[in-house]
Amino acid sequence: MKIAIFSTYSYDQDFLERFNTGHKLTFFSAALTELTVSLTEGYTAICIFVNDIANAVVLEKLAENGVRLIVLRCAGYNNVDLQAAENLGIKVLRVPAYAPEAVAEHAMAMILTLNRKTHKAYNRIREGNFSLDKLIGFSLFDCKVALIGTGNIGKAFYKILKGFGCRIVAHDPFPDQELRADGLHYDSLANTLHDAQIVSLHCPLNEQSLHLVNASSLKLFKKGAMLINTSRGALIETADVIEALKTGQLGYLGLDVYEQESSLFFHDRSEDVILDDVIARLISFPNVLITSHQGFLTREAMEQIATITFENVDAFVGQKVLNNQVRH
Repeated sequence: MKIAIFSTYSYDQDFLERFNTGHKLTFFSAALTELTVSLTEGYTAICIFVNDIANAVVLEKLAENGVRLIVLRCAGYNNVDLQAAENLGIKVLRVPAYAPEAVAEHAMAMILTLNRKTHKAYNRIREGNFSLDKLIGFSLFDCKVALIGTGNIGKAFYKILKGFGCRIVAHDPFPDQELRADGLHYDSLANTLHDAQIVSLHCPLNEQSLHLVNASSLKLFKKGAMLINTSRGALIETADVIEALKTGQLGYLGLDVYEQESSLFFHDRSEDVILDDVIARLISFPNVLITSHQGFLTREAMEQIATITFENVDAFVGQKVLNNQVRH
């Protein structure tokens, strides 16, 4: 099968070529958009990532070009118009789980970095400054953590938090019975967020979760709390988060995702003027840590992404059961 792969970087190409099961791959560094969809002419399938756009307009052009399969090399699918794909007869498959521990561990790394300020200590020492002034953190033991979403990643994160001795309260419309049996307490969103010292987001982006963290919900946090988002940028209303940082209601912010990340993340902008005033403001805060959607980036995760992606393609070609298909 001829597959056009969008938003390709060196690490993508390396693993996809290594685990290819015999398909003809063409790699494009460009993201899939209404401007680049013309590149798909002559391909039966495309492979896309989190910031590629597969809206109704793009999907119609894909269908015209003969594309019958979209394989997502990620778990989220909020960037695909599933109803339009279904109407056009285009199958959409994803990678539902790929080393969920990778993202969970990155979330914990952000918590520890923000809390114990190891990034600042590193820079100080390199400059010969051995002072401990303003490097005070807080103990995670007995700290209330609000866990929003207990899917594969949230479940892995729960196990990490438990090892630190945190008091964990979770919110999820579909509670995990294994975690509940293990003692995890599920509650309403308001009760889960109430007086939380750390709030970590591990839920999908949909109509219900859009801007879940906003001016109202931020008031429920313990003053000076920490917010971590390694899921989807639009889970938070960024303008409200900035205001909470300015007032001190929010004491720490760790972002591996950003609502307007598509024009920034995964690219080297070191020689550019950043035109996004919102992220420029976020970067200016001393208590904000931003990483460029790298939570998934481990060898184990990349291997699983590539393996399951080609399993999805092979199932489609072989007319087998599409276990990882997503529908409207």
